[in-house]
Amino acid sequence: MTEHSAAQRATIRLHLWMESSGSTLFGLGRLQLLERIETCGSLKAAAEELGMSYRAAWGKLKASEEALGVSLVEKVGGNKSGCRLTPEGHDLAEAFRLWFADVERHAVARANAHFPFHCVSFQELKKRSAILLRDSCATQNI
Repeated sequence: MTEHSAAQRATIRLHLWMESSGSTLFGLGRLQLLERIETCGSLKAAAEELGMSYRAAWGKLKASEEALGVSLVEKVGGNKSGCRLTPEGHDLAEAFRLWFADVERHAVARANAHFPFHCVSFQELKKRSAILLRDSCATQNI
C-alpha cells in the first residue's frame, strides 16, 4: 500500500469489555481505573484523574471484584493511606492489556487489508503525535 496523506488515514478505535450475567465484568474503563490506582496510590486520586466520582469508581471496582470472586485492590496502612493492586489485580490488568493489544493489532491488519486507505491504531497515533498527559500522576493509555 502506498503512503497516504493524513486525510486518507483512519484511526482504529476499539472498545472491548467482558460481561457476565448482563453486567460488565471487566473492560477498558476498569483497566484505566486499576492503572490509575497503581500510579496514584489511591482510589480517590484515580477517580479524580478519570473525572468520575469516588462512589462510581468504588462501585465499578466492587462489581468487578464480586463477579470475579477476587480482590483487585488492597488498602495500604490505614484507611487514609491509600491502596494498591493485589497480585490478582496486576495479573488481570496485564492480561487485559495483552489481549487488547492482540485484538487491536489484528483489527488494524484486517482494516488495512480491506480498505484503500491506511489505518493505524489509536496507540500508534498517540505515539506519532506525542499526545501524553505528562503533568498528571498517570498517562492515559486508552
